[in-house]
Amino acid sequence: MRTVLQLLKDIKARRRMILELAAADFRKRFVGSYFGMVWMFIQPLVTIAIYAFIFGPYGFKSAPPVPNVSYTAWLVPGIVPWFFFSEAMNMITGILQEYSYLVKKVVFPVELLPIIKLISCSFVHLFFFAVMLVFYLVNGRMPMLSWIQCFYYSFAAAMFALGLGYLTSAVNVFFKDMQQIVGILLQFGIWMCPIMYDEKLFFSKAPWVSVILKLNPFYYIVAGYRDSMITGSPFWMRPKLGIYFWGLTIVIFFAGLRFFGKLRPHFSDVL
Repeated sequence: MRTVLQLLKDIKARRRMILELAAADFRKRFVGSYFGMVWMFIQPLVTIAIYAFIFGPYGFKSAPPVPNVSYTAWLVPGIVPWFFFSEAMNMITGILQEYSYLVKKVVFPVELLPIIKLISCSFVHLFFFAVMLVFYLVNGRMPMLSWIQCFYYSFAAAMFALGLGYLTSAVNVFFKDMQQIVGILLQFGIWMCPIMYDEKLFFSKAPWVSVILKLNPFYYIVAGYRDSMITGSPFWMRPKLGIYFWGLTIVIFFAGLRFFGKLRPHFSDVL
C-alpha cells in the first residue's frame, strides 16, 4: 500500500513532466518516417477491413450476433479496446530498455515510465475511438448516453495493462525474451475474449467454453464496449464480471508494482 501511495504522490508532483514525456514519446515514433503517424493507424484499420470482409457479407457471411446490427458494427467495439491493450502491453514491456538513460538516474522515479508509455498509447486509442463514433453515425446509429461508458472501460483496460506491464517490463530487463512471449500471448488472447466470433457458437456442443472465455479478464472490457455502443446497457448490468475483473486487476496491479519495486535496484546494473 505504501508503494501505491508513493506512486500517486509522484504522479501528482510530476504530472506536467509525465504529460510532456508522453507527448514526446508519441512524436518520437514517427521521426524519420515519411508518412509519419499514418503508419500507426494503417495496420489496425486494415485489420478491421480484413476481418469485416472475411466474416461479413462478402466472405463467410457470419450471422450478426445482435439483431439489426451488421457484423462490422459488432466487431469494431470489440477490437478497438484490444488494439489499445495490445499496443500498451507491447510498448510497456520494453519501456525500461527504451528509456535506460532515465532508469540509470537515481533521482528519477522509474515507476512512472510505464504510465508515460500508457498515456502515449492513449493518444492513438482516442483516435480510434473517434473513428468508431464516426463509423456508427455514418451507419445511421443514433448517439446514446451509454457511449460515454467507453471511457470507463478504457480506463479499466489501462489499469489492467499497467498492472501486467509492471510485471513484464521488470522481467524483460533480465529475460529479454519476455517481449516476444508477450507478443505471442497477445496473438492467442485476441481469440480468447472473444472478439472475432460470438461465444454462442459453442452453446450447443460445448457450453463450458463460454465459462472459460469469461475467465479472461478482457472479456469484461469487450462485452462492456459492445454493451455501451450497441445495446445501451449500463455497466452495472454485469456485476459479477465487474467484481471479478476489478478484484483480479487490483491484485495484479499491487503484485506487479511490488515486484517492480523489488527488482528496481538491479535495473541500472543490468541495463
